[in-house]
Amino acid sequence: MIRLLFAAIYLILFLVLTIPLMLITWLIGRFHPHAGDVSSLAIVNWGFRCLWVICGIRPTVIGAERVPTDTSVLYAANHRSIFDIVVTYPLVNRPTGFIAKKEMLKAPLLNIWMMLLHCLFLDRKNPRAGLNVILKAIELEQKGISVFVFPEGTRNKDHESTELLPMHNGSFKIATKTGVPIIPVTICGTKNIMSGKVPGIRKSKIVVEFGEPIYVGELSKEEAKNVSDMLAARITETYVRNLPMT
Repeated sequence: MIRLLFAAIYLILFLVLTIPLMLITWLIGRFHPHAGDVSSLAIVNWGFRCLWVICGIRPTVIGAERVPTDTSVLYAANHRSIFDIVVTYPLVNRPTGFIAKKEMLKAPLLNIWMMLLHCLFLDRKNPRAGLNVILKAIELEQKGISVFVFPEGTRNKDHESTELLPMHNGSFKIATKTGVPIIPVTICGTKNIMSGKVPGIRKSKIVVEFGEPIYVGELSKEEAKNVSDMLAARITETYVRNLPMT
């Protein structure tokens, strides 16, 4: 409970005290978009790393060298916890927009930082709106900004299962249309951070593994058609393999 209280206080203070930085990075971005993106990324990554310390999060990172540095990418990860973004965002190597649920737009100040970071907000009940999000994500990739998706569409709340929820194929059109590589991201251990009947944050070991890039253009037609199955198999295998480390 103490960690949860400290984390809540820290988050409020961070959002309030960084209001001037929001304005500065927005102004920088108006004249120098890349500089604005890099500044926003650095500030939020620092903020999340401080939250790691408060929450007792100790991530072990595997395979970061597999992520290309000369191009934007499509990160595709499993989703087990609201902490998945907190854990993974400081690990990306360039400005990256997450695809998040539209309800996040209601979070004061946090929503502004998310917009500065090119996050996209998805209405999961509106297929047409979902298509617009995919088109915007394609535009980001073409500008050199990576996109991070959770293809399951929602959190898997079955903490005992090692299986993934069915993946939505729509998000993979981002890679198909732009040619950027898909980076499988396996997040293991975040489900333990807020597990238990009593509300609170528990000190947890986390493993994040970046897999080998998948280039859709190099796959056969059949493999490209079933890329979601390929991705799910890789993430599931990696999740099971890394469980003993958490």
